[in-house]
Amino acid sequence: MKALCWHGKGDIRCDTVPDPRIEDSRDVIIKVTSCAICGSDLHLMDGQMPTMEAGDVLGHEFMGEVVEVGTGFTKFKKGDRIVVPFNINCGECRQCKLGNYSVCQRSNRNGAMAAAQFGYPTAGLFGYSHLTGGYSGGQAEYVRVPMADVAPMLAPEGIDDESLLFLTDILPTGWQGAEHCEIKGGEIIAVWGAGPVGLFAIQSAKIMGAERIIAIDTVPERLALARVYGATDIIDYVNEDVFERIKEISKGEGADGVIDCVGMEASAGHGIASLVNTIQEKLTSTERPYALMEAIKAVRPCGIVSVPGVYGGPVPVNMGMIVQKGLTMKSGQTHVKRYLEPLTKLIQAGKIDMTSMITHRSTNLADGPDLYKTFRDKKDGCVKVVFHPN
Repeated sequence: MKALCWHGKGDIRCDTVPDPRIEDSRDVIIKVTSCAICGSDLHLMDGQMPTMEAGDVLGHEFMGEVVEVGTGFTKFKKGDRIVVPFNINCGECRQCKLGNYSVCQRSNRNGAMAAAQFGYPTAGLFGYSHLTGGYSGGQAEYVRVPMADVAPMLAPEGIDDESLLFLTDILPTGWQGAEHCEIKGGEIIAVWGAGPVGLFAIQSAKIMGAERIIAIDTVPERLALARVYGATDIIDYVNEDVFERIKEISKGEGADGVIDCVGMEASAGHGIASLVNTIQEKLTSTERPYALMEAIKAVRPCGIVSVPGVYGGPVPVNMGMIVQKGLTMKSGQTHVKRYLEPLTKLIQAGKIDMTSMITHRSTNLADGPDLYKTFRDKKDGCVKVVFHPN
């Protein structure tokens, strides 16, 4: 079969790889009907995540049709169309039973490796390094879905793939990022990064009742969509001082909640950080927490800092600012299964726009290497790339 594979920093190829096979009675094999490139995939492309190996199949946003099931498997049957969350869940460990699906204690085949990095194991993930289990991803014609009796969801009848695909990651990630801000109504919420996750965080904050939503980015196409999705205020971080603008918008109080949807590859915009950023990007590939540091500064005292953006290792943060301002920080990979049912209902009710951010589509995975570069470089107005390989 054809699949998009990692071969080193900046080197994504469309390879012919072996078809997946059933390895356990809880497995299913699906024919991928839709998959996408996620901003998190760019961290892999840019060499930011350790333990990648040449030939690893990429992709953690995918769905498709069941073509084979494990012995005795009853949740799905051949021909069913299913939505597959990016994290793999056993359903049996303490964390799964608590609904903390992103830190499942059993699904990561390399749990000891993750524990050495993070203190405890984290869940297995599709297509996201051997640190998270070394599972093949879904930017492929077919994929094996382990423990498929727990996290995947049967696609509702009458809803097309593109209206469901982002349930696999970026919609629940944006929702959880907004939920962490404990929005009760009337708040000022600032969102760093108006990429796909940020755009869903904006929609989510609006649904939850935020009064003012500030979108911070510099890409015109993203900022235009942010306005459509509910942002009341736009800050172009290259041309404006973000902190001063948020103080102005909030009448000196600061944002009630801030959401870092950027993560480890942030770019600085204003002041000395912009110079430091330029030097660092030329000389190193270390994580760059500029958005996070700016968010911590801009949130009001006793406010909430929500971090759905991906970080893989240590970053410098101003703990004095966190402690002296009495801030609460909430983060983590998304507990996707927790949100599937309620978010599906919102989609069916027409309350979430799932498709207008899709700017690039292809039915040929061979287009993948070029589209990765287009997405990374934000060329051709690219906001989100979706493939329909079958």
